[in-house]
Amino acid sequence: MSDFKHYTVMLNEAVDALECRDGKIYIDCTLGGGGHSELILQRISPSGRLIAFDVDEEAIRYASERLKGYKNLTIVKSSYTNLKSELAKLGIKKITGGVILDLGASYHQLTKRERGFSFSKDAPLDMRFDTDSDFSAYDVVNNYSEDDLVRIFSEYGEERFSKRIAKKIVETRRAAKIGTTKELADIIISATPRIKSNIHPATRVFQAIRIEVNNELKNVNIVLHDILDLLDNGGIISVISFHSLEDRIVKQIFKYESSKCRCNDMICKCPPPRIELVNKKPITASEEEIKENPPSRSAKLRGARRINA
Repeated sequence: MSDFKHYTVMLNEAVDALECRDGKIYIDCTLGGGGHSELILQRISPSGRLIAFDVDEEAIRYASERLKGYKNLTIVKSSYTNLKSELAKLGIKKITGGVILDLGASYHQLTKRERGFSFSKDAPLDMRFDTDSDFSAYDVVNNYSEDDLVRIFSEYGEERFSKRIAKKIVETRRAAKIGTTKELADIIISATPRIKSNIHPATRVFQAIRIEVNNELKNVNIVLHDILDLLDNGGIISVISFHSLEDRIVKQIFKYESSKCRCNDMICKCPPPRIELVNKKPITASEEEIKENPPSRSAKLRGARRINA
């Protein structure tokens, strides 16, 4: 796996937020290259336990080799949306330590040509986190209705030219299926007015398709509520997001679950809040990290501690 490109975003900040303690159970919902997992393992050894999830077979192979010296690690090839059922299989009823969730695509996925995430490298339209899945970007681009394309480009990409781009895609695929990232990028460019911008015209549409293929926003909602159900009193959740849509979901759930009153009635009957915020404002990457890894400039870290469990 020498070609596996890996960069762990906000490594120390995200793991520091967990306040790792020996003897506790921790979860890494997004194993990736194993950077966060390795630091957690170092801090909870010898008697702590880490269970790490991922759906990407390449990431699992790489991280398994990297972390082979740790006996207190269990790697599960499954989506973090299956957190409850997978932990039940392992006999774990409560997460006593904490959970880390590093959202979005990994550096390796985005940069490896064959995975089809990038418009800068010509490859088959793919964008699957889980390569065993039968559903890919090809299916979205070639089978979705024009209205559905407009919807996902607008909602998930915040693309202001969604209607023009969707119309062009539908017109083009009538003659022949759209098969590669370059074909799609060229269609987007041709449908988009030339404006001065540092952002490539295809950026938002590619993001939107990736989110749709992998159910990213829906999955974030699912896993955050499952984590709060599973976290033991004092357990901490540390979440890194990379775009405003993800961060908005995390922020809203944290705000709701940490509020003393959610009903706004004259006489409040709300149950006690389930969490308290570890940091009220998101933590961002340092200038040094941004210089080393420019994509980390968009990362935001939010943390919360389970209370009243």
